[in-house]
Amino acid sequence: MSITSEKQLPESVTAWRDPEMDSVKGTETPKDPNKGYIALLGWSVNAIKAAQKFDRRYVVVAPEWAEDFCAANNIPFIPWDFIRLNDRSMEIAERLKAEGVDVAIPLFEETVEWSGAINSVLLDSPRMYGQSILFRDKALMKRRAQLGGIRVGIFEEAHEKEDIVRFMKRVNQTLLKLDGDPDDPIHVKAFDKAGCLGHRMIRTVEEIEHIPDEEYPLLMESHLSGWEFAVEAWIHDGKIQFLNISEYVTLGYSVFVPATAELESWRNAITKQIELLIKTFDIKFGLIHPEYFVTADGEMYFGEVAYRPPGFKAFELIEKAYGFSAYQASMLVFDPKSTKEEVAAFFPKEVVDAKGYAGCFGSHSMFQTIRDVNTTLGTQIIFYEKSRHIC
Repeated sequence: MSITSEKQLPESVTAWRDPEMDSVKGTETPKDPNKGYIALLGWSVNAIKAAQKFDRRYVVVAPEWAEDFCAANNIPFIPWDFIRLNDRSMEIAERLKAEGVDVAIPLFEETVEWSGAINSVLLDSPRMYGQSILFRDKALMKRRAQLGGIRVGIFEEAHEKEDIVRFMKRVNQTLLKLDGDPDDPIHVKAFDKAGCLGHRMIRTVEEIEHIPDEEYPLLMESHLSGWEFAVEAWIHDGKIQFLNISEYVTLGYSVFVPATAELESWRNAITKQIELLIKTFDIKFGLIHPEYFVTADGEMYFGEVAYRPPGFKAFELIEKAYGFSAYQASMLVFDPKSTKEEVAAFFPKEVVDAKGYAGCFGSHSMFQTIRDVNTTLGTQIIFYEKSRHIC
């Protein structure tokens, strides 16, 4: 771990200094040595700022390009290339264990597998690595969900174009389509990418030809017509501590929290589904971000689940709406030294304790009306007090 003295820093490094960071101002919250020591895997300035205002020790594990920023802002840092997988991959787990770190928290999709491998060492729990694979591989994820009695759509793996053609024809044959009827669409997705990355909706057989060979293998799914929503659930000791429902205005473009009364009316059913998900995937702690569909006849279908902070600035929206730091919440539930009493005291009551509604639009090549140059996500938070009508 490295923290460099200010006198040793060249001008090219000090140019990265953020005078508003607590580590620079000298206002960082004192760390309690009796509480957990946390490794943040990946890069998030907002997560670092939250850690500086929290009472847990922390270290940032990120690619080498983050080193100058960390040095300039007195941030404890260990460089690591998460793309590299070789016989030295255990080195980071052993280094963090020697450092005295208690748990590793993934900040983005590509570090979920790493956190599983590292935590299997830090927590002496070998199954955690296998569990992290379930969160990364969408095909394995769906199979595990099915084994647990969770309702999912029809899905298969595709290794070549012919697999998708066969799947599309079988799905439409199952739906009793007649000659001349338009085909029901199917979806193809990358196995291990976050959100909508690598996602295509296929409406005609001809569109399959446009999929590049290098994108295979893919997951194929039947189309589900319904209301899609997301959940952020913090789990400690196998129990839900806080469950937020994020509502999409237009999927992939806009989201807000808390959800409208209409979607919140499904909270009890959604909570039961999340409890089943926790049991099926044997989740003892952490933050999960699943997506579900509610169909017109009231059936709930599982889409997928991530074991890391969601995109679309959801953590920032939750903080704006409720007043607590979602990053600190994750540090709390991941920390094996957190007590039940501390966790219970941290979280507010869902919906009733919200100060208002927070939402954002995402930038897109076809939709660039709102931008925030301070974030690569290109989103800006909009807040409405509860006294105002949200339509």
